[in-house]
Amino acid sequence: MSASLLVFDELHYRYPESSAPALCGATLEVKAGEKIVLMGRNGSGKSTLLLHGNGLLRPQQGVVRWQGKAIEYSRSALRMLRSQVGLIFQNPDEQLFAATVLQDLAFGPLNAGASEQEARRQAEWAATRCRIEHLLSQPPHALSGGQKLCAALAGVLAMRPLVLLADEVTSSLDPWMRRNVLSILNEHAAEGGAVVLSTHELDVARYWADTIALMEEGRVVHVGPPAEFFTSSTWRGRIGADLWDLSDGRRA
Repeated sequence: MSASLLVFDELHYRYPESSAPALCGATLEVKAGEKIVLMGRNGSGKSTLLLHGNGLLRPQQGVVRWQGKAIEYSRSALRMLRSQVGLIFQNPDEQLFAATVLQDLAFGPLNAGASEQEARRQAEWAATRCRIEHLLSQPPHALSGGQKLCAALAGVLAMRPLVLLADEVTSSLDPWMRRNVLSILNEHAAEGGAVVLSTHELDVARYWADTIALMEEGRVVHVGPPAEFFTSSTWRGRIGADLWDLSDGRRA
C-alpha cells in the first residue's frame, strides 16, 4: 500500500469578500506515486483546495496533514513544507521574476540555504528534466507561454518536492507542449512522488490519471479510478462529459 503524503481533512474556508464558502468539508488523501486529476465546475473549490496544500491558505476549520502530522503555520514550518509540496499556477508569470531562467530556477534552493554551486546544480537538473536547458540564459519574459510554464515547473522541481500541485497548467498548451508537461509529471510520480492536477480536460482525466477526485460546492464528492468514473452516467453527467462521445472525443 502506498504511503500517505498529504491529507486534506474536512477543510472549510470562506474568502473574506464572499458570502458562500469556497470549501465546505473537503477531504482528499494524496499517496506516494499517485496521479490525481481534480475535476469540477468553475467555483467548485479546486484552486482553493490546492492553495491549502502548501500553506498559502489556512483552513478555518479542519486540518491539512503532511506525512501524518498536522502542518504548522510558522515561517520555518511553512518553508519546510513548501520544499516538499510544490505549487504550479495556471499563469506562470505569477512565478517567474528573475533576470534569467537560471536565476529563477536557482532562487528556491538558494532561499532554502543551498550554496550557489548546489543551487546551480539543482537548477540545471530541473531544466534538463523539463527540457529547457537551452533556455537557461534567457530572460523569462522572452519565452513562449509553454516555455514559461516549463520554467515555472522547473523552478518548483529544483526544490525536489515529493508532491506537485498543478492548477490548470495544461489548459492553454499546444498538444506537443501538453504531452511534454504530462510526461514530466509522469516521471515525477514514477519516482515515488505524487501529482494533483486540476483540469477540465476530459482526455487528461481519462487517460493520464490514476484517480479522479470530483469537487462540487466545496466538497470532494467522488474519488475513484477513471474507468469507474467514465462508465458511470451519473458522474459523467455531473461534469458535462455526457455531452461528448468519449470513443473519439467528439461532441455527441
